This record gives sequence, C-alpha cells and structure tokens, in this order.
Amino acid sequence: MAELTAPSTRTSPPRARRVALAGLVGTTIEWYDFFIYGTAAALVFAPQFFPGVSPLAGTLAALSTYAVGFVARPVGGALMGHFGDRIGRRAMLVLSLLIMGTGTALIGLLPTYASIGVAAPVLLVVLRFAQGLGVGGEWGGATLLALEHAPPGRRILYSSFPQLGLPLGVVLASVVFLVTRLGMSPEAFLSWSWRLPFLASAVLVVFGLLLRLRLEESPEFAATRKQGEVRRAPLVDVLRRPRILLPAAAVNLVSAGAANVMLVFSLGYVAARGLVSASVMLTATIVTALAWTVTIAVSAVAAQRLGRKPLAYLGSGLLALWAFPYFWLLDTGSVAATVLACVVIGLGVGLASGPFGALVTEAYPVAYRYSGSSLAYALGSVLGGALAPIVATVLFSATGGTTAISGFLTFLGLLSVAGVRTLQSPHSSHPDTEGQS
Repeated sequence: MAELTAPSTRTSPPRARRVALAGLVGTTIEWYDFFIYGTAAALVFAPQFFPGVSPLAGTLAALSTYAVGFVARPVGGALMGHFGDRIGRRAMLVLSLLIMGTGTALIGLLPTYASIGVAAPVLLVVLRFAQGLGVGGEWGGATLLALEHAPPGRRILYSSFPQLGLPLGVVLASVVFLVTRLGMSPEAFLSWSWRLPFLASAVLVVFGLLLRLRLEESPEFAATRKQGEVRRAPLVDVLRRPRILLPAAAVNLVSAGAANVMLVFSLGYVAARGLVSASVMLTATIVTALAWTVTIAVSAVAAQRLGRKPLAYLGSGLLALWAFPYFWLLDTGSVAATVLACVVIGLGVGLASGPFGALVTEAYPVAYRYSGSSLAYALGSVLGGALAPIVATVLFSATGGTTAISGFLTFLGLLSVAGVRTLQSPHSSHPDTEGQS
C-alpha cells in the first residue's frame, strides 16, 4: 500500500491548483444537479407525478425516487471505478458530468402524470437513476485527481476541494429554487417554473466540460500504468477486502444521514406543521451550506496538523449529539432557532468532511483506489443519505414526533465513529507528512 512518491509522480503546484479548482467547479455542478432533485421532490413532485394518492403516500413516493439516485451511486461507482482504475481518472470525470447533465436537463423537460400517465413517474425514476450513476463516479474521480496531483504534505487540503463542491452545489440549488419560488406565483411554480433550475443545468454542464477536457491524467495512475500494475478486475480486489470497505463506508453514514434529513425531510416537515415557510427553510439551508463550506476548509487545514481521524471523530460526534436539539429547535417555529439548528448540522458535516477524502481514498492502493473509494462512499451515502428522509418520514408518521428520528441519527453517528476507529488508512492519525520522507 505504499504511495508512489518518485519525482515522476509529482505535479507542479500551479498545475495541482488548477486540477483542484477544476474538480471543485465540476463537483459543484454535479451536486447542484443532484440536490435540485431533492428540493423538487420535497416541494412539487408528489402532485405532479403521483396524483390521486394520499399526501403521505405521495410524499413517500417522491422521496423514494430521490432515494433511487443514491441506490444508483454504488452502480456508478463500481462501473466508473473499474474503468477509472483501468483507463484513467480523467475520462470518467468527463463521462460522469455528461451523464448527470443529460439526465438533469431531461427531467426539466419531462411531461407530468397528467400528460402521459404512469410513464411519467417511470421515466422520472429512470432519469434519477442516471443522475445517481453520474454522481457515483464523480466523487472518487474528482477526489483522486486532486489528491494524486497534490504537492507533498498537502494531500488533505487538495482532496478537500471536491468536498467543497457538495455544500456549494446545495447553495446554488437552494438559491436558484428560492429565486424561482419567490419570482413566480405559487400556481406558476407548481405548474411549470420548477423546471427552470433543471434546464439551467445544461449551461453549467457545458462550462464544466470545458474545464475537465483540459485536465491531465493523474501522475500516480500514469506511473501505475507505465509500471504494468493496472489490475484486470479492480472491483474484485475491493470486495476481497471487506475489512477496508465496511469501515470506509461507515465513516460517511451520519454525515449523509444528517445532511439529507436537513435538506430534504425538514423542508416538508416544517411546511406540514406550519413552523416556518419553505422560503425560510431554503434560506436557512443556504446559510448552513455556506457555514458547511467554510468548516470543510478549516477542518482540512486542521487535519494537516492534527491528523485525519481526530477531525472525523469530532464531526461525527457532534452530529450524533445534535440529533435531538436539532428537532427541538425546529419545533419552536422561530426563524433564528431554525437557522441555528441547521447551521450546527452544517458545522458537523463540514468537520467530518475536511479529511474525509484523504482518509478514505488512501485506505486503498493506487491500482484499485478509484473502485474502492467510490464504492465505499456510495454505500455510505445509500445507507445514510438515501434511507434517512424515508426513515424519518415513516418514523414521524408512525409516532407523531421526532424522538425516533433523532435516535436513528444518533445511531448512525455511533456507526460512523466506529468506522473511523476501525478504518486502517496510512497517515490517518498523524499530520499530513506523506511524501516528505
């Protein structure tokens, strides 16, 4: 598992910064695409694609299509990870952006149930699956290109750039939806203007492709290929090592779960109980995502000095402890309390996310690192992010309260802490000094 550190694998700092920034821009676009779906699922998809059922059934159906994107992520991670480990990281990043952008734009053009009947929700599921395929290959490729181009001693910082794309994508998605919602009448928003954020993706994708087509291949992968060490079946190598895969997947459980409860379930929750308006919740989401972004950067810098695991413990522990106060504050109906509740979630996710890319990807050797890290990340996102809004909706419907939801998030937090403790990754508990000896 030794890292390739020969001079031939080094990248000049200016080029490494360009790679990291290009990864950030592309990842932001991909997450914008992914999360505008979640916002639409919470606000408009139930009446548009699942009419004629009870509000609860319609909401569950809409959230289930949201979950389909997460279910597709391990498939995308496995497929793109395989080819990313065989032919290169750069080509898969271009492909992932094309798949995601095409799927998102087509959702914006999709006829509703009133126009084409049951074909509408079926096509919605197919396009959501395509989104999941795209983002499943995105995270691993973007993180690896940034990390494998990084100067010595800066791998945590550079690998954190793709993590910044997630909250920035949330900001962009929330701003676009908020402007669309406030700029149109409620009738127009439900009828047609909800499509505008999806159609705007096409412009963003073209911009992202122009950047990615100019990237160079990872020097570590190029060296692996030159030395004839490319694996024939990298996914098989990953599956043969569950002692790495399972803890690596668990690291992300509470971050994905808490973030998606806040971003998706809470939108419908506060609206149904008349606590605050959807516009207030979208604004709280924007503020939260900005705090989340800053915290990722701070966490990455701190992890370079303190090690990867201490920051991962801190973030996961905070999310586990905040699960109960989060809903207590939401239930007050106070705008200030709502913003505070969400911002602390963002701080916890940000703390855990700063070192996450380096911690998980470096658990695998270069030859099957794309496959391993992508599959681990996607599995954690499915078990945490995909299920969390659905589990929260079912628990709230069954109990009439949020205590069980908080208990579920705390349980995810304990699993994440156990995953961090168990995962064996080089340099995980020490400062970022690799490549300097």
